[in-house]
Amino acid sequence: MEWIKALKESIDYMEKHLLSDCTMEKVADYVHISPFYFQKAFKMMTGYTIGEYIRNRRLYLAALDLIKTEEKVIELAYRYGYDTPESFTKAFSRFHGLSPMQMKKLPYKIKPFLPLKISISVKGGDQMEYSIESMEAFEVIGIGRRFSYEEAFDKIPSFWREWKNERDCTKETDLFGYCIGKYGISIDEGLNSSDFYYLIAGDYKGNLGQEGFNIVKIPALTWAKFRCIGPMPEALQALNTRIFNEWLPENVDYEIASGYNIEIYEEGDINNINYRSEIWIPVRKQTKKQDKSKTNQS
Repeated sequence: MEWIKALKESIDYMEKHLLSDCTMEKVADYVHISPFYFQKAFKMMTGYTIGEYIRNRRLYLAALDLIKTEEKVIELAYRYGYDTPESFTKAFSRFHGLSPMQMKKLPYKIKPFLPLKISISVKGGDQMEYSIESMEAFEVIGIGRRFSYEEAFDKIPSFWREWKNERDCTKETDLFGYCIGKYGISIDEGLNSSDFYYLIAGDYKGNLGQEGFNIVKIPALTWAKFRCIGPMPEALQALNTRIFNEWLPENVDYEIASGYNIEIYEEGDINNINYRSEIWIPVRKQTKKQDKSKTNQS
């Protein structure tokens, strides 16, 4: 339940800092979770990125101020983190469907966006297939690109499509038998940056690499390996959602250990109902908290 507690605390933090410099990195640091996994879990559990949630809350509160006070648009724009009245008006209109001036005349058309309530839904009858395995460090080779946490959900699939198109054209990306495309690896370097590194990769076998390809060493870690059967991307997306909505919140033994996330893709028809893939998440044993009452009695 520590995972749920952290997400609830993150929402409380965001509510208290909506009018200040509230960023995803600061929220993740507050709850001591890797920015990559924090953003991923938040999106999976709520349907919003951190940035979307903060923007929507601010625009709702701005509309309340607009209706209840005589403040000018320029004042509201600066209060709620916009550089210009024009950018505020554009965002306001996109969210509420009305401009600020129209909202003043039609206040009943305000679009509510209240603080989120985090809860879990325990489901039975369909167990996730996974194993916990410790692995030595290993090397991969592939092509990488940096993505912002906010845009990753949309841009990484485009990165894969772009790579597959180039691969079909050149036929050179597997020149040394690396099977590039076997892995999709996210690496959160923990540098408090607003982005992370993503690698389309294969197993590095010690040969000389090709120009433009990167060799990355994945450290020795213990992994929770979740197996998936079904067509892509729907089956893997569904598994991802279940990991963050069910497995992590209910797990009392393990917690996420570091900022790596690996997806494994087998060769074959990705549209086949029996297509196999995997998700690997680095984990460590949760620290058992000592009962303070017992400690005081001893």
